[in-house]
Amino acid sequence: MSQQQPAAAAGGSEAEPQADGSLPRPGKEERAAPGAKEKPASTIPTLPPPGLPLAARRALASLSAEVSKSPRRSRRAEDGRLGRGHGRQKKKNNKRAVTVDSSKAKTSSEALRICIQQLKWKEFPTGRRLLCDIYWHGVSFHDGEVSCSGQVNKYPGMTELVRKINFSRAVRTMQELFPEEYKFYPRSWILPEEYQNFADQVRVSKENDSSWKPTFIVKPDGGSQGDGIYLIKDSTDVRMLANLRSKPVVVQEYISKPLLIEKLKFDIRLYVLLKSLDPLEIYIAKDGLSRFCTEPYQEPNSKNFHRVFMHLTNYSLNVHSGNFIHSDSVNTGSKRTFSSIVAKLSMRGYDVKKMWSDIITLVIRAIIALVPELKVYHQTYIPPGKPGPTCFQISPGLFEYVASPVDEEIKVAIIRDTLRLVDPALKKNCLQQSLSTECSAESDKEETAEAEAQDVTETPSNKEQNLAPLCLKQVFPKYSRQFGYLLIVDRIALLFIRFLGIKGTMKLGPTGFRTFIRTCKLSNSNLSMASVDILYIDIARRWNVIRGDRGESVTDCSPAASFNPNGWDNLGCRFCRNNNQSCSVMGLKDVRSQRVKLTQILHPSVTSYFM
Repeated sequence: MSQQQPAAAAGGSEAEPQADGSLPRPGKEERAAPGAKEKPASTIPTLPPPGLPLAARRALASLSAEVSKSPRRSRRAEDGRLGRGHGRQKKKNNKRAVTVDSSKAKTSSEALRICIQQLKWKEFPTGRRLLCDIYWHGVSFHDGEVSCSGQVNKYPGMTELVRKINFSRAVRTMQELFPEEYKFYPRSWILPEEYQNFADQVRVSKENDSSWKPTFIVKPDGGSQGDGIYLIKDSTDVRMLANLRSKPVVVQEYISKPLLIEKLKFDIRLYVLLKSLDPLEIYIAKDGLSRFCTEPYQEPNSKNFHRVFMHLTNYSLNVHSGNFIHSDSVNTGSKRTFSSIVAKLSMRGYDVKKMWSDIITLVIRAIIALVPELKVYHQTYIPPGKPGPTCFQISPGLFEYVASPVDEEIKVAIIRDTLRLVDPALKKNCLQQSLSTECSAESDKEETAEAEAQDVTETPSNKEQNLAPLCLKQVFPKYSRQFGYLLIVDRIALLFIRFLGIKGTMKLGPTGFRTFIRTCKLSNSNLSMASVDILYIDIARRWNVIRGDRGESVTDCSPAASFNPNGWDNLGCRFCRNNNQSCSVMGLKDVRSQRVKLTQILHPSVTSYFM
């Protein structure tokens, strides 16, 4: 017995005596092979003593089974730590590439193709039967059949809102509310709707100041690339007045003494990314284009009005001039980078920092003017609560890529960095990072979450290691403190959407209008619901007039009523040219009699918004 006790102690524990008092014989798992490591004592399952109750023996057997599993779990965790790098590399190599449908890209297809190759994404130039991550449209949201998922590089309604008439109306609304903030926009008149007002203002101004010799520029509402633009000196010089109803125009004051470089007139084209509408997120490119005229500038007169190469900077016009300079440098020629112009202005002593600050201010204010109507369009085509794509847009929206050093440096960089900002992997990574913080406390789950978190943090940085820093700078909500107060019309648009009643529509019906009046507590003893119905009819008719001015067919006689604090003016119908009494569409006299009363009760800004 004296020799058996040390042997048992060397084994690490004493063996349990059997029923007959003898030591148990070692099983197969207890016979260690020569040179093999001994198992820890805790891993050797022991049989429960026969004297214990059945429930206690079952509990002890279950505990022994859990103890026997722990070495396998620790070995699995250790193997995971050793092979984690290889596993991440394999997962990274098998990562699905972002897919882009470029079948509708049109003039921007070449620049888009270069960007997709740089990002190592996958392009489908002829479309794809399966869903893509990004759909790139060349002109508008409706270029192709929009998927119920993914992202589209156009907002519904943006093409309509950036037309000259609609944009002028949007800025005018802001000018009435914030005249100082929006005084950068020149005086504008919409013809034919405001032709008489335009003629009267020009006549009165000339009578008051005989030295004032203005020049006006006429721009077709749906024109582009300089088509149809011309200069005039007086309202009588407007061409084809009879056709203005089907082809309306905007007339603006012309800047007769612009800033010149090398005696040439030039413009600045900076690209802006509207990444998100709600919440509002705006980026501006750090560099842009400057397009030059190809004839030395002279102040406009009757002899040079027709010389478009002197007054218009459009590339599509000047490229046909014999003086157009194609340059291999971004600092010379008829199309240059804006940064090269900034360098020249800095050498002249201009405060370029203040200039950039003014540009950013102008961009934010212009986008804010468009946001209310854009939200109404957005809920029409992508109703909230229903599946639909996510939108973003670069403005100006038409990207005509011309193989040149300037286009490659500016346009390719803007498209590429826009794709980087809307990369679907960024949203997925953010979601994975948020989920990784809620992982379980168990060891194997912790290590799996840790490996995924490292994949998340390494993938974007590795992907962008060989790419230049972003050429787009966020300006909103970065400067929301300075410009947030301008979003008052945006809140009115949300109120309007709330009372639409039917999702996916842009028209506020009579029931919704009644609900709006009651909810906002605008009705009282002086404004009955019958008067509200009359007001709705007037607003609807005015809306039909506006649609008629946009070139759409108008079959009914529509009143040309304009709303101001003194009541409705100009009650004659501009289509049938009848006066107030004989116009059959104007209706009963009680309609006319209620107008002054409604004007006194309702604030003009509220009514003008619904008009």
